[in-house]
Amino acid sequence: PDANGNASVPNTEMLPYACFGVVCAGLLYVVLAALFLAFGTRKVMRYFPPIVTGPMIICIGLTLSKTAIDSCRANWPIALVAIAVVVVCNIWGRGMVKIIPILLGVVGSYGVAAVCQAAGMEVMDPAKVQALLDAPWIGLPFRFEDTLFGLFSRPNVDSGMLLTSAVTIMPLALATMVEHIGGICAISSTCERNYIEDPGLHRTLLGDGLATSLAALFGAPANTTYGENTGVLALTRVFDPRVVRIAALFAIVLSFCPKFAAVIAAMPSCVIGGVSLVLYGMISAVGIRNLVENRVDFTKSRNVLITALVLVLSLGIAYSAAGAIVIVVGGISVSLSGLAVGSIAGIALNIALPGHEYVFGEAGGSDAEGPLPLEGNLEDVEEMAARG
Repeated sequence: PDANGNASVPNTEMLPYACFGVVCAGLLYVVLAALFLAFGTRKVMRYFPPIVTGPMIICIGLTLSKTAIDSCRANWPIALVAIAVVVVCNIWGRGMVKIIPILLGVVGSYGVAAVCQAAGMEVMDPAKVQALLDAPWIGLPFRFEDTLFGLFSRPNVDSGMLLTSAVTIMPLALATMVEHIGGICAISSTCERNYIEDPGLHRTLLGDGLATSLAALFGAPANTTYGENTGVLALTRVFDPRVVRIAALFAIVLSFCPKFAAVIAAMPSCVIGGVSLVLYGMISAVGIRNLVENRVDFTKSRNVLITALVLVLSLGIAYSAAGAIVIVVGGISVSLSGLAVGSIAGIALNIALPGHEYVFGEAGGSDAEGPLPLEGNLEDVEEMAARG
């Protein structure tokens, strides 16, 4: 807090210590990736059948939905413009328009917001608009003093604070690693390709962990498998990983342009809220599709109980007053999100309850009577069939 007691002032002095904990948390991903590599995907994925991953994916979308609604409430008319543009482009668009409905929704509603602001309506934050006008075109995306390199160049590094940061933040990686597996399952279902085996969870976890540690070295926040991306894939139907690589290069280049960063910062929350409203719903729809396509049998009590508890724990905790379950171990408080608790409960129940016969990569079994996602895109399969 500042001298006036305001708690909104950021504590940049402690940021590098937090980043050290994030670096350590990223290294846990490397450990889990090594376990997948050592024991094989089939053995590990036995504990993540569709009856567990499907409800997890549904909860990811529904948990995010509150954020979308809260953002839309800032200005519902502009949020509805974003929604309308996304829907129209996705349903009736042709060519490139159909491929980039999200981008067009953002640009279209942002343009409407800018026109309204110019007309005298308070749609955008005046301070952010002024920051946009004052921002330089070229600059570094970080401050040296906020990085770990800056921390270790200080003469008085608090080793106790480093240990506390690592012990406090590292357990949070357990929740995000479970969400990572659920995200890869969701993307596999959306793209109709088995990314769990190729490139394999050991590679995706390794990449996620190393990216998190590398980002934290420079004072950036932890990476995670954002569920919004699954919604983008479902809407655009563009599944080529090369597109993501090109987007990453653009992001790296644009990160050195403070003017562009200010443009994003000045974007009204209702614009993002309108687009997110569609994306988050698409994530939950992918989870439902995961259950349907794998023919999960809900006449079996075990499947109903697992789904029920995953949904109630994940959503109930997320929307509770606390928003998380706090466990104190050895004087250290570990906060588990609703998704983490629901995921752990789903995995544990699936193991404990009778009828756990699911074998990854094989049809049949207790939970999934149909095939897993295809190795290739469904459109490619149809094209090959047409060619004989």
